[in-house]
Amino acid sequence: MTLPLTGIRILDLSRYLPGPFCTQLLADFGAEVVKIEQPEVGDPGRQLAPTVNGISTRFYTVNRNKKSITLDIRKEEGQEIFKKLIPQFDVVVDQFRPGFMDDLGIGYEDLKSINDRIIFCAISGYGQDGPMYKAAGHDINYLNLAGVTGTTGSRQGVPAMSGVQIADIAAGTLYSVIAILLALASREKTGRGQMCDVSMLDGAISLLAYTMGEWSGDGIIPGIADGVLSGGYACYNIYETLDHRYVSLGAVEKKFWTEFCEKLGLPQYAARQWKKAEQKQIIDEITDVMKGKTRDEWVKYFADNDICFTPVLDLQEMSEHPQVKARQMVEKISDPSGSEKMIALTGVPIKLSDTPGQIVLDFPGLGEHNEEILLEAGYQADEIQSLRIQGII
Repeated sequence: MTLPLTGIRILDLSRYLPGPFCTQLLADFGAEVVKIEQPEVGDPGRQLAPTVNGISTRFYTVNRNKKSITLDIRKEEGQEIFKKLIPQFDVVVDQFRPGFMDDLGIGYEDLKSINDRIIFCAISGYGQDGPMYKAAGHDINYLNLAGVTGTTGSRQGVPAMSGVQIADIAAGTLYSVIAILLALASREKTGRGQMCDVSMLDGAISLLAYTMGEWSGDGIIPGIADGVLSGGYACYNIYETLDHRYVSLGAVEKKFWTEFCEKLGLPQYAARQWKKAEQKQIIDEITDVMKGKTRDEWVKYFADNDICFTPVLDLQEMSEHPQVKARQMVEKISDPSGSEKMIALTGVPIKLSDTPGQIVLDFPGLGEHNEEILLEAGYQADEIQSLRIQGII
């Protein structure tokens, strides 16, 4: 079976999470990904805690089915090697700060002159222009500036941090995948590649589409635990149970909310779903009732009701959930480094009927594919050895 991206070759300069996860998703669907790493050091994600036998367990989660070469692009010889690879590849993924690659003479304009079909995807915090384009940042910073954190938190009004890197993954990883696929589709029509400028702040803001609609309609800036989707309404909320666990209710539609209220013995609230002034009273009363049973007892109690009611699971519970297992969304493997640790990997989230993605559980050693890639680029064995001695690879 030929996968959708078979024949597409990617040079991946990215590190840690956003870029590596992007290229892993593309590799799952057939792209050949060559990871370019700093000699001796490699992707810093290899050393990110926790480590087992010197390798980060996080590294395995976003670097399957790739090849690795070491190349010091800060050295002139390394830049020449990089340029020599460009005619053989379709995509470059860059996660350095804006301007870094340009300063080395291997930015998009430089590479376009070598191969005008090249697609250059630059993933950065704030984009390639604007007053903050060179500023440092992490997921927490992008979400704060985007206004996401300003609507997320507890009923006590304290902003909450997400356990998932929303800006890194949704805005960095997924939008980069979309950008690359769009650029590949465009190249089919025009024959030319292009620059993809992916900003994690931009992407995080775009995720607020519905929240902006709420703000526009009400004329009120949604606050923490105040909006429809942030804990301000009883019908869309999280409740603590007797055993200090939690359940979630997503009964936005009137029929779901009415059924929930009747089953809970609070039918008087069915018609007051959207009365803003009464939400605190309704939430408080439901909170008291929900503390009468354990989480799993409530799940069983509502099992036959179609009301968007689910338990709040931890990772272990999630990995064993029948729906997750049926969709093969968690792959548990033995640690590739030989320890007895179990490594949990995410599955392929996009299901295609004819050309489904494939998980290939190969994880590249640092510089494992130096000879293969450089020989293919025209270097001789003795030249490769000399480059190794000089610390260029």
